[in-house]
Amino acid sequence: MTPVLVAVTAGYLLGSVPVAVLVGRLHGFDPRAAGDRNPGFWNVMELLGWRAAVPVFAGDLLKGTAAGLVGLVAGGTETGPLWVVDGASVLPVYAAVAAAMAGHAWPVFAGWRGGRSILTFAGGFAVICPPAFGLGLALLVGVSLARGSFAWGTRVAVFSLPVLQLLFMPPALVAATGGLMCLIGLRFGQAALAGRRRGRARRRRVRGPAG
Repeated sequence: MTPVLVAVTAGYLLGSVPVAVLVGRLHGFDPRAAGDRNPGFWNVMELLGWRAAVPVFAGDLLKGTAAGLVGLVAGGTETGPLWVVDGASVLPVYAAVAAAMAGHAWPVFAGWRGGRSILTFAGGFAVICPPAFGLGLALLVGVSLARGSFAWGTRVAVFSLPVLQLLFMPPALVAATGGLMCLIGLRFGQAALAGRRRGRARRRRVRGPAG
């Protein structure tokens, strides 16, 4: 279990680097207290524009990739055709990516207040199944251009990854990828609940003690 422990520890610490918070501080604000309060690429882009958000996009993506590579090395760098993860490297890589996503969601370096882990997942998936990741990138570009919306391109690309993975890896590992994506769903659910709580708190303040 030593490779898995190494992968999990390194993955969590890499994921905990709060890229969006660091970029926000350079511009004099905390993304956890502005916009939709999500410390990630989309919120920073809405608040500061594309140019300022590029480091967040790259940093969050590379956290997942770096974690996956640590897991790959810890597991003996076993890969199959087209460099898909294989053999003894499968468990450490998946564990490292899961830990990086958890670190991004609940970062030890940023008061446990993190983001939704979408880019960190995508970066880790690039190590799990490079050819499917490449096809996902092609979908991202194609849909973004066809719809005139990067947001639509991102949604289609991310949710297509498990389907594309089926072309290169067995269903059991595709199911494991689905498990990673469940964390993204959990974070969206938590964000929705937090938004409702903030909305109720605002309404109570507006009504006042006599309301």
